[in-house]
Amino acid sequence: MENKIQILLIDDHPLLRKGLSQLIALDKQFEVVGEAGSGEEGVLSAAKLAPDLIILDLNMRGMDGIETLKSLRAGGVSARVLIYTVSDNDEDIVNAIRSGADGYLLKDMEPENLLVQLKQAAMGKMVVSGSMAEALASALRTKPELGKPGIKVLTPREQQILKLIVKGLSNKMIGNKLGIAEGTVKVHVKSLLKKLMLRTRVEAAVWGSQQGL
Repeated sequence: MENKIQILLIDDHPLLRKGLSQLIALDKQFEVVGEAGSGEEGVLSAAKLAPDLIILDLNMRGMDGIETLKSLRAGGVSARVLIYTVSDNDEDIVNAIRSGADGYLLKDMEPENLLVQLKQAAMGKMVVSGSMAEALASALRTKPELGKPGIKVLTPREQQILKLIVKGLSNKMIGNKLGIAEGTVKVHVKSLLKKLMLRTRVEAAVWGSQQGL
């Protein structure tokens, strides 16, 4: 099958990586293109392989999941990153999303549900295990603050890109839709985040949704 969704696994448990790889192989839409047993190795692999999705463990020895996630984003990795963890701590999910994650899935979920969530994530949607959804919604449900920049500080192109971020499109998808390079999209996203005083594209999506975009 052409245009398979390419996945990189980053987890310090070999058995879990093997199990995940075997599960993902059951669906012809996916292809595991790499595995990494540490955060450092994962960052290098992501830069080399440029996967569509990264499944990242939260509690790894050494460089943990949040550090790895921040390093991936700082390095310009635009793949959708899903935290895959045993932690159902509200603070962990909020920290992960604010650090640039595109989803937060618990390891006790049914295998069939995981495959469904991966497909949703590949389509640009945020995926969160049901039990964690309320904590995330509560954390991101912020009221507009006085003195915060408004939509008018953005250029027409930045507003256009923000609307597509609200719809859940990745940088690659936005570039294809607008007929511009993915690198150009990254520059615009970085600029609009700075202007809006936001840290991640998830916060931008929530903010844009609150503005009615």
